Amino acid sequence: MVDTAKDGEEAVQRAVESKPDLVLMDIRMPTVDGVEGMKLIKKHIPEIKVVMLTTFNDKEWITEALEEGASGYLLKDMPTDAIVQAMMTVHQGGIVLPQQFTQPMLEALRQRRVHNEKEASDIAQQMKQLTARETEVLKELGLGKNNREIADALVITEGTVKNHISNVIQKLELRDRTQAAVLAIRSGLVTFPT
Repeated sequence: MVDTAKDGEEAVQRAVESKPDLVLMDIRMPTVDGVEGMKLIKKHIPEIKVVMLTTFNDKEWITEALEEGASGYLLKDMPTDAIVQAMMTVHQGGIVLPQQFTQPMLEALRQRRVHNEKEASDIAQQMKQLTARETEVLKELGLGKNNREIADALVITEGTVKNHISNVIQKLELRDRTQAAVLAIRSGLVTFPT
């Protein structure tokens, strides 16, 4: 079966309803972009293969799409027979990465990895400033607990919790407890089951 959609929202709806083997999805669409659409489709149909249709200028989106499980990407100006062949390759378990775009994409992925590693290293350095108790409080904060819940979990007073949170915010140069909670998650101090 072959189907089309006028926008990202409709593409997700039709894919979830018809459960195709492969989706060729434009990366730039109204309502829901192709990357978000792919994530939504894969949430309902994890085994589906998605190929992103793009232009040369969409490197960031393509990088994200590949990291999220796209089976490759095709450039919009490719000949029709090349697109058909690429889709057959993906359907048979392969991936498609146009040669003229592969080197810039690999460089973008490398830069993203380096950035992420530096960010993780910076966070780890920041976290070393915290005492063991401040780290425990930060973890509880990352779990979404309020001061009373943190106090109960750690068997300390609410006043002590407030002091520890103030210290964490000051030491890590954060704006508020929300940023602290986000940092607890980004640092890996708090994880959630998938």
